[in-house]
Amino acid sequence: MSLKTATLFIKKKILFNSSFLQREVVLDGYYPLGTSTYSKIPLLLINDGQDLPKMPFEDILEKSFLTGKISPLFCVGIHCATDRKNEYGTADVLDYKGRGAKAMLYRSFIIKELIPFIIKEFPQFTFADISFAGFSLGALSALDIVWSCPGIFKNVGVFSGSFWWRDKAFEDISFDEEKNRIMHKLVREGKMQKNLNFFFQVGSQDETQDRNNNGVIDSIDDTLSLIAELVKKGYSENEIAYLELEDGHHDVPTWALAFPAFLNNCWGKEKKN
Repeated sequence: MSLKTATLFIKKKILFNSSFLQREVVLDGYYPLGTSTYSKIPLLLINDGQDLPKMPFEDILEKSFLTGKISPLFCVGIHCATDRKNEYGTADVLDYKGRGAKAMLYRSFIIKELIPFIIKEFPQFTFADISFAGFSLGALSALDIVWSCPGIFKNVGVFSGSFWWRDKAFEDISFDEEKNRIMHKLVREGKMQKNLNFFFQVGSQDETQDRNNNGVIDSIDDTLSLIAELVKKGYSENEIAYLELEDGHHDVPTWALAFPAFLNNCWGKEKKN
């Protein structure tokens, strides 16, 4: 373990051996100094934690906290595996290429190993609630886990979510985006979870593809249509936040620009936690 002390936050690297994943998982914990003062705080899990230092994430946390915009929170960045496209998928449905084969194991790792481990590893904290966020395919994974585990999570942050994830190829003559986009179908056929909030971010330059030729790039189209499914479920505009960044790309610098808005939306001091 290595320990780095920042001005306001401690960053702690932890190596965790997962029985479900059969590999060593690298974790980066970010939590505020003064544990006696912040004994009861929210827990935020973040997929693709290896990208957080590139933002840099500590600066984002410190600036948001120092300016009084957010309440203190405990964040855990989960580094991805080399087999990312199999661990980050939809646990109950493989995509048309068979990807996501380890997503169910990854879900079990999060729920049955990681969360209990964090609670045990940091007994000085009492976690008020748990949230999950991710980027791209990691965002799809985060939403899938949140959606499939009712009552565990409070917020989910989705940055450039891979909602193109589908069970049939676009080129297939029978492809129907209303039926074959997996996350949309899971939401449509699932049950509404009370007390769950969503934050979605996309960039106008996330990609260039427009498969249905409606003048809207697929990443925005897929995100807006997923939001529409959530609205049909009964979620209100107060429970769904949408941020579209002009000139935003599918990259870490864009997600870094969007992350403070996610933090403020979920843990801003003006909001009730």
